[in-house]
Amino acid sequence: MTIVQNKKAHHDYSIEERYEAGIALEGWEVKSIRANQVQLNEAFVVVRSGELYLLNAHVSPLSTTSTHVKAEPTRTRKLLLHAAEIRKLIGKVERAGYSLVPLNMHYSKGRVKLEVGLAKGKRQFEKRADEADKDWKREQSRLLKQRSR
Repeated sequence: MTIVQNKKAHHDYSIEERYEAGIALEGWEVKSIRANQVQLNEAFVVVRSGELYLLNAHVSPLSTTSTHVKAEPTRTRKLLLHAAEIRKLIGKVERAGYSLVPLNMHYSKGRVKLEVGLAKGKRQFEKRADEADKDWKREQSRLLKQRSR
């Protein structure tokens, strides 16, 4: 079940591979995510000292969070993947010019997971071509619906 999607990712990047990663969260963050108080719009994934981290993901603290916890909405969160997957991703990001982009956050067996995409940035003319294709498909389906009546 999807919690939140990063719609901008598919517009700005062409996604080549997808990976499912766990996230190291605090208790108040899990409660906020279950209440859909999370945004991935400006989020990105970076590699630091052989590990992957999620930055700029905004998790709004709930008003019912205990008072002794200092809630930081955009803190750096560690992503949990198998070591072989991390090495593969690091190699592609450093050598081949790929980026790691958070695509969506969802539940898997009751746990919060993040889908990370190995992506290459689109240039402006590629974005325009994709938009034109999307418009044409929308127009095509509209015309087919009219014909079937």
